[in-house]
Order: sequence, then C-alpha cells, then structure tokens
Amino acid sequence: MPTIDVLDAAGEKTTTTDLDDAVFAITPNGAVLHQVVTAQLAARRSGTQSTKTRSEVAGGGAKPWKQKGTGRARQGSIRSPQWNGGGVALGPKPRSYAQRTPKKMVRLALRSALSDRAADDKVKVVDFGWDAPKTALAVAALADLKITGKVLLVLRNDDQAVWKSFRNLTNVHILAAGELNAYDVLVSDWVVFTPGTVPTDTPLSRGGATEEER
Repeated sequence: MPTIDVLDAAGEKTTTTDLDDAVFAITPNGAVLHQVVTAQLAARRSGTQSTKTRSEVAGGGAKPWKQKGTGRARQGSIRSPQWNGGGVALGPKPRSYAQRTPKKMVRLALRSALSDRAADDKVKVVDFGWDAPKTALAVAALADLKITGKVLLVLRNDDQAVWKSFRNLTNVHILAAGELNAYDVLVSDWVVFTPGTVPTDTPLSRGGATEEER
C-alpha cells in the first residue's frame, strides 16, 4: 500500500499516511466516468421549463368563422398551434432529468477520478491545525504548498476554522467528506484532503465520512 506525506500549512512534512490501492491506484474507467458525470450534470437541471398546450391557452371557445363560404381555410379554434398566440404542439413540460446510476458504478467513477489525480501527483494531505479562521492564512498555505489552479478541499464537518478560512477563495471548492464525487474531482486541478478525510475502499460511497457525518 503506497504512502503519502502529511504536510502542515507551511508545506513541511509532519508524518505519512497510507493510500488505499483500490481507491488511488486503479486504472481509470473512462466509460464509467463519462456515464456517471453525465448523469450527475443531468440531475442538476431544474426541468421547470413549460409551454401551454391548446387546452391551456385562453380564449378560442367559438369557431373563428363559418366552415364554408369565406374562401379561407377552415378553422376550429384560435387556440390551435398554427395561430399566433395559440398553444404549442409538443412543447417542453416540467420533467425530471435524473438518471438512475448504480451505486457500484458511482464508486468506480470516484475511484477512477481519484486514481487519475493521484497518478499525476495532484493529491495532497494537509493538516492545517488552525484554531481560528483567517483568509490570509489560507492564501499563504496555498502558496507554501505550491498549489495553483482550481482546488478541491475535502474537510470534516467539524473543521470549521479551515472551512471559514478557505470559503471566500474563488479557486477553492470545499466539500464535506461524505459529498466527495467524481465530477468535482475531475474539474479540479488539485485534490486536498485532511488526515481524517482520506477515503478508503470500505466507506467510499460516502467519501470516507464518519458515522456522525452520514
């Protein structure tokens, strides 16, 4: 089982921790990643778009003109789709875009995404050790750790000082351990864990969350 250095906020090594081979050292499955990420993005769609059918448009109770003798095409209602202001034929209605994704596939996608970042040495484990929140500390920590670009920071729910220190940085996306997912890993340049949030294969479906965080 490979190990990774645990760093402090200044970028100095304090200890090491194990990385589970089943999470950080598998061959990424591109097809599963694509399917899971597509499903996750589809589930974010609100699906609230709506158009009125001919039965929902006001008016049109009377026939516009008589059937014969006018020289014009016969019409039954001004609510028909061909009329300006009439109903819409086959228009969108509120719906859910959610897709059913098997749990095993979700776990495999997350393991694939983490393994891809680990293979590029884009995973760090940092013990910040802050007692009070301060954004300046977060900015300095990123510089000392030589972390640039978009950062995914995985924290425990009780890491409030660290959470509040990073939450105003636009390039840092914070997730609780139980919310870790393949999409957020893939769109981030770096994945930063704290010692208590490094996922293992057993509770991976919850991102390494503790019983209290589930």
